Amino acid sequence: MFLLLVNLFLLHPYLSSAQLRQDFYANVCPNVENIVKEAVTTKFLQTFTTVPATLRLFFHDCFVQGCDASVMIASTPNNEAEKDHPENLSLAGDGFDTVIKAKAAVDAVPGCTNQVSCADILAMATRDVIALSGGPSYAVELGRLDGLSSTSSSVGGKLPKPDFNLNQLNSMFSDNGISQIDMIALSAAHTLGFSHCDQFSNRLYNFSTSNKVDPTLNKTYAAQLMLQCPQKVDPEVAIDMDPSTPQEFDNVYFTNLQQGMGLFTSDQVLFTDDRSKPTIDTWASDTTAFEKAFVTAMTNLGRVGVKTGSQGNIRSDCSVFN
Repeated sequence: MFLLLVNLFLLHPYLSSAQLRQDFYANVCPNVENIVKEAVTTKFLQTFTTVPATLRLFFHDCFVQGCDASVMIASTPNNEAEKDHPENLSLAGDGFDTVIKAKAAVDAVPGCTNQVSCADILAMATRDVIALSGGPSYAVELGRLDGLSSTSSSVGGKLPKPDFNLNQLNSMFSDNGISQIDMIALSAAHTLGFSHCDQFSNRLYNFSTSNKVDPTLNKTYAAQLMLQCPQKVDPEVAIDMDPSTPQEFDNVYFTNLQQGMGLFTSDQVLFTDDRSKPTIDTWASDTTAFEKAFVTAMTNLGRVGVKTGSQGNIRSDCSVFN
């Protein structure tokens, strides 16, 4: 009987509330990481948007109810899900599509079908898109279950806003067990992707009561932004968040901040606030130190609100509850 129970655990690790570990699927789907990587690479070669879309999807998922793929659930007539909250409407479809295709690839392998959670696939896919865009690769802790709840009402107040100051950023990240150092490292994800004009136009036209440009914004950069985002521009117009190397995961994000070229207030404040400025200066000149800190931060982010045991399950379709 003892041996039977051991074998059952090895074959079905979700029978226990096992903590996250790198080899979680070793006995049920040992090649899962390669399967996911191949699917993600295929998607990446189709469109670079795969990178920022997947990375942002992971962050938005983890900060609302934890890393449980609840952000992927589609709304129904009886339930408006997380993804349809106003703060999530800008999540690019390529992020969702990346996870869906990777899940299909995993489930197509005999023995792996319905053994790997959407939450874990999202975590692996996020690591893979970072590496594909020039960032560090790292070992991903696995063992998350997919959440059993997804509501639009759960999103409000859980995601940082572009006008946050350092106190607000630290408070929100601290609520999720994330330190200031980790928060700064995670903010560097803004070295990739794009933003809509309406997310930062207040810094160009309606700053404070003086109706002038935000004085922390580089004047030349501000002029460029005004050309791309005039006052009456379509709010859906989007521009690169990193004006220097928008398709490379690198530490240029920090050198941009040193030059007053942080797109959001929440970016630039990391340099203008004396409490965070030393970290910016260090990582702007030390890629290795930044990448090491980023890996630590991503690992800590991936531990937020993890569901195990009876708290979740493995969805057969990432967008629908079983």
